[in-house]
Amino acid sequence: MKAMILAAGLGRRLRPLTDTRPKALVEVAGRTMLEIALLRLRTFGVGEVIINVHHLPDMIIEYLGRKNNFGMRVEISREEELLDTGGGLRKAAPFFLEGSNGADEPFLLHNVDVVSAIDLRKMLQFHKENRALATLAVQDRKTSRYLLFDEQLQLCGRRSGKDEKEESARNSGPTQALAFTGIHIISPRLFGLLTETGSFSIITSYLRLAASGEKIRAFRADDYYWRDLGSPQNLAEAARDSSLFLGALNGENS
Repeated sequence: MKAMILAAGLGRRLRPLTDTRPKALVEVAGRTMLEIALLRLRTFGVGEVIINVHHLPDMIIEYLGRKNNFGMRVEISREEELLDTGGGLRKAAPFFLEGSNGADEPFLLHNVDVVSAIDLRKMLQFHKENRALATLAVQDRKTSRYLLFDEQLQLCGRRSGKDEKEESARNSGPTQALAFTGIHIISPRLFGLLTETGSFSIITSYLRLAASGEKIRAFRADDYYWRDLGSPQNLAEAARDSSLFLGALNGENS
């Protein structure tokens, strides 16, 4: 299975740590974010990964070389200008479409700055059973930006900001406002449906595609540990909770 790790962000909320290193190389409980993400994916069965980079990219490339790519095939997608999640994924399309099974095999998209114990195998099974175009791991928790799903867990809008402004993608009945975890499973068929170019959020594409009837589904991950690593406070809390997401990686390369 293939995956992409989104690691091109500047990590502004983590300054001054990210003044001298890319966000992906900030450490949590003695391991870099990138190491945790790669070993988590490898444990799940991912053997090929592409990583987008922008801020201090050579540090990431040198780090991966020293670690022998953690025993995986790792490709680098350099972004001279930040492309956001959608633009970064679109740029990486050839990596996912190569080979005889490239057009059919689902792949993972994973933010580098999140840790979790979400059962990715169950999520993949859910994705396949629902024949979804994309499946998003979500939780019922507080956030500044919500995705809205109907009773069938189909994406139908989003809500954001202090004024809780809503954007509807399609008509639906009662909706659930859920927080996205930054973990997706995607069918490569998505690439043929992307009309957005340049820098754009993949959520914008999901909303447009949901409006046209494509299946953008929610995988409920409420019972699993998850934490964003985007701030010093969250880093400290994740370090305190490290046994909850590092346990499965024991024995892996460090």
